[in-house]
Amino acid sequence: MDIKSAIQGVKGVKDITPEKIGLWRNVEAVAIDIFELYNFKEMRAPIFERTEVFKRSIGETTDIVEKEMYTFTDRGGESLTLRPEGTASIVRAFVEHKMYDPPGVTKLYYMGPMFRAERPQAGRFRQFHQVGAEVFGSADPAVDAELIVMLMDFFSELNVTDLKVNLNSLGCSECRPSYRNALYTYLKERSSGLCENCQGRIERNPLRALDCKSEKCKAVTAEAPTIDKYRCQPCQDHLEGVRRPLIDLETQVTIDPKLVRGLDYYSRTAFEVTSGKLGAQNAVAGGGRYDNLVEQFGGPKTPAIGFAVGLERLISIIEAQGSEVESAMFENRPDIFMIPMTSEAAVKVFELAHRFRAMGYGVDRAFDGGNMKSLMRRADRSGARVAVIIGEDELKSGSATIKNLSSGEQRTASFVDLGEALDEELEESV
Repeated sequence: MDIKSAIQGVKGVKDITPEKIGLWRNVEAVAIDIFELYNFKEMRAPIFERTEVFKRSIGETTDIVEKEMYTFTDRGGESLTLRPEGTASIVRAFVEHKMYDPPGVTKLYYMGPMFRAERPQAGRFRQFHQVGAEVFGSADPAVDAELIVMLMDFFSELNVTDLKVNLNSLGCSECRPSYRNALYTYLKERSSGLCENCQGRIERNPLRALDCKSEKCKAVTAEAPTIDKYRCQPCQDHLEGVRRPLIDLETQVTIDPKLVRGLDYYSRTAFEVTSGKLGAQNAVAGGGRYDNLVEQFGGPKTPAIGFAVGLERLISIIEAQGSEVESAMFENRPDIFMIPMTSEAAVKVFELAHRFRAMGYGVDRAFDGGNMKSLMRRADRSGARVAVIIGEDELKSGSATIKNLSSGEQRTASFVDLGEALDEELEESV
């Protein structure tokens, strides 16, 4: 095959190759361990939904809905969308499966790929991966604080440093309208300086301009009114109820009155975790409270909050700072590499490999023959701890040669006693 004509992967979609998988699997395993310490249960939702799931939740005026969703019509004429984020799917499932009955606090976590049709750049991909967590059923600010602490515990377990929590309250139905009106008035007077998208959005949702990445909009909104001047006392008390326990646990928290996040469903608490190891796209995680979303999906009024972590960005931070994340336990290395020297020996190796895998050992083997030197090179490259060699002499004697690939030492064991001998050898080589 002409290498020049080989089909290439899609721009903005990356392969996760075997040498990277150990780190990815470790990050995912740490997430599971930490989240389950807080009694979260795993939830797996489909990677595509009816398009209205995302339009109803994320908001018609967001970049995601306006420009970034992968939407298609199926054979039945129904509009479907690859999920651009996880919360909407989890809320839809929460309502559909009546997880609100019996009443109480429900804690769910998820992980998997998300899809956005945006321009690929550093830290942004068309297919990317997230781990996230959602809590339903409590409006207590302690829930918000504990969720953020759990997130920071996750980063701490991965030895990720130089992180900052940016926190805000977006207000509620009582105080947010007055802020929205003040912001609308400010932006309307300066609309000519906004980007084309935000000029159209300010009539429908002026808060979107605060989240715009356009330098024009950043300049216009630099002096815009901020929510902290309009919050009602209950919202201010709730924000303080989130901030105080974080400070008590010495979590670095910055109140950012311009933080709005990119989704319309947030109310009250909004937060981002940013990293000094990333460039302009420096948010590695974010989330907030969405107390009205369950009701919008046809469920009962249910307070809720959640977050999501971008795995590609997180892993790039780990790699950049050289964090000592233990990934060896997830590297796909066999314990035993089996070498048959003849076709008759290959039959015996097939039988023994099956036996050793049943004992719980990872086993690989040589195929297609070769001389001893080349076969031993294959054994070394496999990463196995021991090699089991069976040739004509071994078949005659009913035994196998065991070679420790670290020390080079060899021993012989009968086929009957081979399992026990490997137990001893592998235990010594740990």
